[in-house]
Amino acid sequence: MIRENQRVLNLMMVLLDVAVVILSLAISGWLRFKTTMFGPLGGHLPISDYVFFLIFIVIPVYLILYFAFGLYKPRRTYKSIFSEATQIIKVNIVAFVILVAILFILNEPDFSRILLFLLAIVASVIGIIERFVIRNFLKTIRISNRNIKHILIVGDNDLAYTFARRIRNNPYLGFDISGFLGRNEHVGMEIEGSKIIGSFLDLDNVLEDHNFDRVVLAIPLKYYDKINELVESCERVGIKAEIIPDYIRYFPAQPSVDMIEDIPIINIRYVPLDDPFNKFLKYLSDYIISIIAIIITSPIMIVTAIAIKLTSPGPIIFKQERIGFHGKPFKMYKFRSMRVQEANDERSAWTTKNDPRKTKVGNFIRKTSIDELPQFFNVLKGQMSVVGPRPERPYYVEEFRKDIPKYMVKHQVRPGITGWAQIHGCRGDTSINKRIEYDIEYVENWHMGLDLGIMIKTIVKKNPNAY
Repeated sequence: MIRENQRVLNLMMVLLDVAVVILSLAISGWLRFKTTMFGPLGGHLPISDYVFFLIFIVIPVYLILYFAFGLYKPRRTYKSIFSEATQIIKVNIVAFVILVAILFILNEPDFSRILLFLLAIVASVIGIIERFVIRNFLKTIRISNRNIKHILIVGDNDLAYTFARRIRNNPYLGFDISGFLGRNEHVGMEIEGSKIIGSFLDLDNVLEDHNFDRVVLAIPLKYYDKINELVESCERVGIKAEIIPDYIRYFPAQPSVDMIEDIPIINIRYVPLDDPFNKFLKYLSDYIISIIAIIITSPIMIVTAIAIKLTSPGPIIFKQERIGFHGKPFKMYKFRSMRVQEANDERSAWTTKNDPRKTKVGNFIRKTSIDELPQFFNVLKGQMSVVGPRPERPYYVEEFRKDIPKYMVKHQVRPGITGWAQIHGCRGDTSINKRIEYDIEYVENWHMGLDLGIMIKTIVKKNPNAY
């Protein structure tokens, strides 16, 4: 019944995606041929040619790509639109390239390439909206105890109870813990709202007497020699066994698996920005945003430079060595906010609220973060990103890496002008452990929406630790 429901849902999604492509092409055609926004009116191929291209080429290409990019996989663990939105954008970029290539092969020079470009943009926007509506509709009906999958958990330890607790606390997943199997002395106990309905040895009988959609094995390492028997019991009744590894505590937020020949290898640290497309998207947004920021803030930077020069002897720009991407050092730019010091006299400490080294102009530009504006040039040079973990001086990196085991994880992405830790108040002389927690959370859960949210909060939220 569950599999039948999934097939119906997939069919509905395919039909909705076809409707989205047709609507998107219609809107793109109207923008291209009924308005002068993208060129003069008239002079295009007959509409019948575009309809033929839509039916026999555009729709099949889009559906194949939607399948290839995993957009029809069941997503009960769906939490955010951004992961699926990224895939939809990828589909439209690839579809645009494929469709233009097809036109080249078919030798159709009069077919509007602008129309296809508009199709990619419009289909991305409408497709993301469509998936957002669908996923939230599915969440709603699952919270209402419909479209539920029933799970049997084999295990009666902390690992099993933690898994059950997560299921119970997130009803949008649409799972129901129908029972546990555990040790004989625990049979009949109620844990996390579900009973231990039998012992490990009762698995065959329990599976025969009940209809479960999934069986999850959550057992300690010392019992792993029994896994083969448990899996065989599940397969005898046609149910896939799923395993929660006992060493899950070593896993990141989103573990990934690579294959070397036929051997799977679990990546302990998942970094979304290792993906080439994500990396390109991040670089492109950094480049565009930094250019726009430099243009917009150039009057402020000019005034700041003059004020520094007139009120304090020394250079306008302060260059300081910081540790960046993959642990490589670089010179980070800031407007000088302190009196010039000898290199040997520079303190190995963060700036404090009433630091006597600050100049009057420096005090103001640090409070308003104007001193950070030259770092947009670091972004243009590829040394930094607009958003990312803040870079530290080599002295601190050497100290922190000794005491904080995961400290160097932050260097797996480019450092940023602002970051997830900074908008949570972790700036300056604050808890380094808390800061690293936020940095690792950012590294493992990056998406463009997160960057956008951080940038907005950086602008509108005053940081009490900015001094």
